[in-house]
Formats: sequence, C-alpha cells, structure tokens
Amino acid sequence: MPPIPRPLRKLGFLTIGLFDEDDPRRGHESTLEIIELGERLGFDSAWLRHRHLQYGISSPVAVMAAASQRTRRIELGTAVIPLGWENPLRLAEDLATVDILSGGRVNPGVSVGPPMHFDQVKEALYPDTADVEDFSYERVRRLLDLVRGKSASDFSGVRGFEVFSDRVQPHSPGLGKRLWYGGGSLSSARWAGEHGMNFLTSSVVKAEAADGPFDFAEIQLSHIRAFRAHHPDGEHARVSQGLVVIPTDSASPEQRARYEEYAAGRTPRTTSPQGPARLLFAPDIVGTSQEIAERLHAHAAFREVDEVAFALPFTFAHEDYVQILTDMATRLGPALGWRPSG
Repeated sequence: MPPIPRPLRKLGFLTIGLFDEDDPRRGHESTLEIIELGERLGFDSAWLRHRHLQYGISSPVAVMAAASQRTRRIELGTAVIPLGWENPLRLAEDLATVDILSGGRVNPGVSVGPPMHFDQVKEALYPDTADVEDFSYERVRRLLDLVRGKSASDFSGVRGFEVFSDRVQPHSPGLGKRLWYGGGSLSSARWAGEHGMNFLTSSVVKAEAADGPFDFAEIQLSHIRAFRAHHPDGEHARVSQGLVVIPTDSASPEQRARYEEYAAGRTPRTTSPQGPARLLFAPDIVGTSQEIAERLHAHAAFREVDEVAFALPFTFAHEDYVQILTDMATRLGPALGWRPSG
C-alpha cells in the first residue's frame, strides 16, 4: 500500500435525511439520532444534503439548529445549499444565528446556478423577479460579504427606542472562515480558491475535456490542485472529499447483498460522462474496511486531502446507517490513520 502524503485528519459523513410523506417527523428524528450517534462514535463532522420539493431535508439550517442542541462537539455542515433558492441576506442571518447557538460549529456549504426545474417553480419562488435573478457566483459573493461582516445597510444608530446595525446580526466572527463551496468544475474550484473559501468535492465532477478516456480521480485531483493554486493558503487550503463509501465489516449477509446490488445499479453511470453537463460519477466503494482503505490509498484525489465527508446511500434504512457509521468510525477510519475525537 503506497504511503499517504496527507494523513486523514477529519472524518465526516453526509446524509440526505429521507422521510415518509405520511410521517415526516420520524424521518427527521432519524437524522438527528444519526448525528447524535456520529458524535458518540467520534466523527468530526455531520453534513446535510439539501432537497427542495422532495422527501429529504428542505431546511438544513433548521435541522442543524435542532442538532446543535442535542450535541456538544461534532461540526454541522451543509453539502450543499443551492443559493438559487435563497436570499443571501436572510440566509446569512440564519447561519450566524445557528452558529452562535452551536458554539461555532456550523460549516455552510453552498453552490450556485438556477434552481432545479426552474421553469416549473419560478412562479412560486420568484413571481415578480424570475427574469432578472442573478444565479451566478455573484450570489455567493454577496453571502460571503454579509457573513464576514460587510455592510448590509447605509444606516446604523438609534431611532426612537430601537438600535439598528449596518451589518448582519448576530455576527459570528469565525463563520466566514468556515464557508465551503461545493464544486465539480475547474472554474468553481478556481473561484472558491480566489475568494478564500473551503472546497467540497463530491462523487460528481464535470468531464470538461472533449475526449476520453475519463478518469474520475484524475479530474478530481485537477480540481483540488487548481483550488489550492488560487487560494491564499495554498497547500494548506481546506478540501473535503465526499465519495460514497459502504463498509461491510459488521453487516449481515442480507445487508451486504443489498449494498452490493445498490452499487451495481449505479455503476453504469460511472463509465462515461452523463447528459449535457457531461457529469462523471465516481463508483460507490463497497467492501470491508481494509478493502476500502486500499482503494482509497490508490485514489489520486484522496491522497491529496486530509478531510472526508463520506456520503451515506440515499435509500437505506436507519439500522443500515447505524452499521455503516459504526464500521466507518471503528474500522475504516483507523485503517486510514484517523483517530476519533473526544
């Protein structure tokens, strides 16, 4: 097994928080229980996916607020909030509030672009401004400025009995350094680096070259290096990788068979770029912790990071997540050189 230039320093996981439409509370409670389990197992971070008009977490900031009151140490992130659905000023207020409540544990990950199925939702989302909304990186820049304390108003002072601030309140001083951009292209990697953000890279990248062969790990590696080349912190700039990883050490035979079937069903999309955006997906990694560790050690992009947020599969049951997280923390993490937080 080749040596790892960057020992694994932070172990995290990512969940979509699925729920049944007829019993949404049970699904959200399951998500909170999984985050509590993650803290007990020593994970450094728990990350929430964001899904609008689906049966997953539509309000990760609210879920983070709830989780912050049931945990004391684990960091809480979003991967990612699509800013096309958000007002940056209001989001800055919400994020700062939850960061204060959590004791400075919030790691907001964001991305840009038009909302999914925009033509179908624009009348509900932006009935008066759909044609002029800016879904470019400018929307991220606005959020960055507001979170980092730049002026949101040309007035501050006292009027009557009320005191007004010209910047977002509450202001959480460390939050600006914990903002992440979730990107899968060279341009997003460069932009995030130039603006001093952290970089979330997942199991999806854009195959921007015209011709193959297409190697997911090498494409992802080029994004990581471009990000760090443009970041003020250079090689020390933070990058987190989010592959789908399913350890089977303590899984039952039925679980192992189901996990392998799940991964096999998703494998065809990993062989070539998909759709007009030319998205390339990483294969899901299923096996014992030792087998997974060997594959990760050989993964060109993994060898450049010291933080991960392994993605939990979308459709598994609560008890499956308990088994997977327990194996990650007790077997896979140590096999990668990680040690649990106290």
